[in-house]
Amino acid sequence: MVGEMRDRATAELAIKLANTGHLTFSTLHTNDAPSAVSRLYKMGVEPFLIAYAINLVVAQRLIRKLCPDCKEIDTDPDPILLEQLGFTEEEIATTTFYRPGSNRGCPTCQGNGYKGRRAICETLYFTREIRHLIVEAGEKIDEDALRAQAIADGMLTLQDSARELVKMGDTSIEEMMRVTATE
Repeated sequence: MVGEMRDRATAELAIKLANTGHLTFSTLHTNDAPSAVSRLYKMGVEPFLIAYAINLVVAQRLIRKLCPDCKEIDTDPDPILLEQLGFTEEEIATTTFYRPGSNRGCPTCQGNGYKGRRAICETLYFTREIRHLIVEAGEKIDEDALRAQAIADGMLTLQDSARELVKMGDTSIEEMMRVTATE
């Protein structure tokens, strides 16, 4: 376990451990999984070391859960907004959307409409294609190309993860937008 990677020396230590056969975990503050690759590159870690020492990157955020005792059905969700957030027409037609309750006296959530949090995550697996994009990066890592390839490889984004929680009735559309606004 290596602490947070804030500088080149710590990043190189983590890479060295991984290259010598040690299962290595560390943290890095970025907005999403592809940004972690770019951050390591900007720290001065060689692209071939990034590509072959790392197997996967997990990005995570916490999203508030709707209060189970006072959440209310959203009777008029905006279909255009939902489509922009990636919901299919079928999902819009078949999903019951919820919003925070208006019961200011709810003892469970003290009237704020949310109780507890859940993690949303995206996992970037270093496939052969991802490794190739990193090694061939040149002057700058193309995060958009990494993200596109990862999605083609099956990665669910943070927004995809949040969308599943909305479909399950665990969180609201507004909370999804608040937490995934950088995507």
